[in-house]
Amino acid sequence: MQIAVTSQNRRTITEHAGKCRKFWIYDVDQGRVAGKRLVELPIEQSFHASHGQLAGPLAGINVLITASMGAGLHHRLQQNGILPVITVEENPDTAVAALLANDLLRCAPDHAHQCGENAQHRH
Repeated sequence: MQIAVTSQNRRTITEHAGKCRKFWIYDVDQGRVAGKRLVELPIEQSFHASHGQLAGPLAGINVLITASMGAGLHHRLQQNGILPVITVEENPDTAVAALLANDLLRCAPDHAHQCGENAQHRH
């Protein structure tokens, strides 16, 4: 299994998945992270610019974790058999570990800020 995480700044999970060009790709084997690598796409291969197929380096992903994405991209990923996950978690490693433990707070498309407020109220 492969999990992609939007990380335009290479440090945190960033917003605007459709425009993002930098992704951490986690290779998962038997529920554990087996490897991690950074993929940088040319602008024409971003989700926003390529309305058709996924960019080659992202073609094998099973999950996309991001801080925000629109409903159109959310639907497109689902149609391609990819689980779209929107979260307020900022650390890519923490988010992947939480997802694998089925403990990651997820938000609805276009409602990440509202989700973040709700998460803060829960603590």
